[in-house]
Amino acid sequence: MRRLPIYFLIDISESMVGEPIQQVEEGLSTIIQALKTDPNAIETVWLSIIVFAGQAKTLVPLQEIISFYPPKFPIGSGTSLSKGLGHLMFELRKNIVKTTAEQKGDWKPIIFLFTDGVPTDDTKTAISEWKQNWQRTANLVAISFGSETDTHLLSELTETVLHFKNTDSASYKQFFKWVTDSIKTSSVSVEANASGFELANLDGETVSKIDLTKPKNSKQGVDNNFVVLAGKCQNTKRPYLIKYRKDISTNNFGGLEMDTRSYKLVGAFQVDNNYFELSDNSSNDFKINTEELIGAPTCPCCGNQIAFAVCSCGKLHCLGNEEISTCPWCGNQGTYGAGEGGFDVNRTQG
Repeated sequence: MRRLPIYFLIDISESMVGEPIQQVEEGLSTIIQALKTDPNAIETVWLSIIVFAGQAKTLVPLQEIISFYPPKFPIGSGTSLSKGLGHLMFELRKNIVKTTAEQKGDWKPIIFLFTDGVPTDDTKTAISEWKQNWQRTANLVAISFGSETDTHLLSELTETVLHFKNTDSASYKQFFKWVTDSIKTSSVSVEANASGFELANLDGETVSKIDLTKPKNSKQGVDNNFVVLAGKCQNTKRPYLIKYRKDISTNNFGGLEMDTRSYKLVGAFQVDNNYFELSDNSSNDFKINTEELIGAPTCPCCGNQIAFAVCSCGKLHCLGNEEISTCPWCGNQGTYGAGEGGFDVNRTQG
């Protein structure tokens, strides 16, 4: 039986931390449950999950649905689309069975790319390689989670660039139902010896075509839709992320209305140590002034009331009632006091 390989290439950068990545985990689980009850999908569909942040890795290697178990998703620093694409192309070269005189190979693989921001690296070489080697031999569906993705860049990879309005849990359920239906219709198309690529109908509300007439995003090394700060728990030594979302408000200054930008707290989230494995290890000088940040969380690892203590090494950790604090990053010891005014802190690439 010829296989229909389905790859999920998923952005797990820091801006996905919290509800977005939880919804993706739950959504992939519902997709698998639904496909395991579909006779056509069981016969033809094989699935794989690749994740990318500053680095990329195969989370689930290509396998038939019946043995597929949905994974827990990690989080990493940065959005290296070039490494994500490079790893995807490596997996395609390794796994896809080509048609020869002796055998029929796999159907054209289908790739669902999920991303919610802008790449933090140079994607030119990876996109060029994709166009040259895979654009005609694979079907790629690029899906923007939210409204701030660099959709013009995605359009260089594929003509199928969609917008998912991730507004609430109901919209996530509807979106993953659409993905499931698209895989089912593609598996039916394969059985009918058709193209093997048949997306389900778009409802225009949850999932819609991207308007590529909007201005193109300028190149940047950091995702400014969110500010994410990396900290470590002083007690457990585990890493955590503090996430802020961009907020634009109109204020009156001397009779003139002007838009001002700030970042409102979303929350603090404990992450695993594989956060460092999937992060961009190159140094960066990205900073944010605390005057732009609204809200400060407690430590998500131990419950300390302060998760925003800045060591002399420049990194964040939590603070409790101890007289002498020890930085879990560098081991420095000292006492802390409250300061006045804003100051610059290191931020991640998002």
